[in-house]
Amino acid sequence: MCLAVPGRVLDIEERNGTRMATVDFGGVVKEVCLEYLPDLQVGEYAIVHVGFALQRLDEESARQTLELFAELGLLQEEFGDPWEAAAEEAGVDAGKEVRK
Repeated sequence: MCLAVPGRVLDIEERNGTRMATVDFGGVVKEVCLEYLPDLQVGEYAIVHVGFALQRLDEESARQTLELFAELGLLQEEFGDPWEAAAEEAGVDAGKEVRK
């Protein structure tokens, strides 16, 4: 499943002529394109789908949605377990010895 997930803008920069942001999705941080919301500012929330910020969202609505998604397990489904991903990237099975 591919969700549109609310996230909070942490910082904004221009890369190769494209306005990009670092966005926090309840603890998972991803890079997002801001071309559809050119006036979005640091600290604001937006609904993001497949790497594009699509709509501005108020903080309370964003928090409620993130809490609901977390309760339903949808954030893990969408983003995976960051600890598991980091362990895999490091060549470690979660809770097991280092692979050789």
